[in-house]
Amino acid sequence: MKPLHICIATVVLLICFLSAQRLLTPKYMESLHEGALTAEYYADEKDNAVLFIGDCEVYENFSPVKLWTEYGISSYIRGGPQQLIWQSYYLLLDTLRYETPEVVVFNVLSMKYAAPQSEAYNRLNLDGMRLSSAKLGAILASVTPEETVLSYIFPIFRFHDRWDELTAEDLRYFAARESVGHNGYYMRNDTKPVGIIPEGPKLADYRFGENSYSYLDKITALCESKGIDLLLIKAPTIYPHWYSEWDAQMQSYADEHGLFFVNFLAHTEEIGLDFRKDTYDGGLHLNRSGAEKLTDYLGKLLADRYGLADRRGDASVAAIWREKTRDYEAAAQAQMREIETYGEIRTFTYRKNKEVQQ
Repeated sequence: MKPLHICIATVVLLICFLSAQRLLTPKYMESLHEGALTAEYYADEKDNAVLFIGDCEVYENFSPVKLWTEYGISSYIRGGPQQLIWQSYYLLLDTLRYETPEVVVFNVLSMKYAAPQSEAYNRLNLDGMRLSSAKLGAILASVTPEETVLSYIFPIFRFHDRWDELTAEDLRYFAARESVGHNGYYMRNDTKPVGIIPEGPKLADYRFGENSYSYLDKITALCESKGIDLLLIKAPTIYPHWYSEWDAQMQSYADEHGLFFVNFLAHTEEIGLDFRKDTYDGGLHLNRSGAEKLTDYLGKLLADRYGLADRRGDASVAAIWREKTRDYEAAAQAQMREIETYGEIRTFTYRKNKEVQQ
């Protein structure tokens, strides 16, 4: 076979391989929407003063649009479902390839996990990462004994048998995806009030694991090396239970390393949270009403403590955020109409055909 023919055959095989992989990999558009959040970052603007990292307690509880409209602070949430602390570290590393924020906000709930947990949550956090040394590090730190590193680099090795599970969603979003998040925020406008609040179960050991502390040290050192202020927080959600012993450990760590730690659970009245109205799932996460109240409170802290500038007077930046705010309000109105009509939210995407490159 001639070299040219070999080259053409190789290109054709590569195109077929990548096309099959794109078709078979879950799209996270019509179910498990949070799995789309990681990849959306790459298609967005990279000029953020604040970066959030952490689990659902950041991507469901803080609104970057509210932070902009009230304080002129640009921000992005690189959060994911049950995002483990080493995943937060490597997503921070990944983000620093593109921009350097002034403040990193890390939610500390994931300190309670010192070892990999499950493939399902790994996939929701890692599949959307672009291939890099940061992604490889996240994979190596996250894989469970039943998984392989190669299946994260080439997801087709994990999903090769999905042919009989393909749906219209896989075809509809083969070439382009719609957006689920608003700078990483996952909006919910429905309401389910907190009911009975049980006490947290007693633990045999309240100490966080060495692996958790190791990665918190890495996050702290990385921020320090880049001149970034690190803010440690605990979101004000009722579940899962946050123990006073955990709180004391985080305050001790913050004191030792010259950081600021704020447990928003201790400030719910100041924030104005009403858990009869400001949560959509009985206290696990805040709805938009609650997220905007919490974001307003955080915005004042960021402006006062870290001196973050109000950039609403910057015409080019303000133009970008006008579009983001318009999309945000349109999505909120669409969800409210669906709640009124159907009693539930059916639409989680907000901008048609915004391609997400992976």
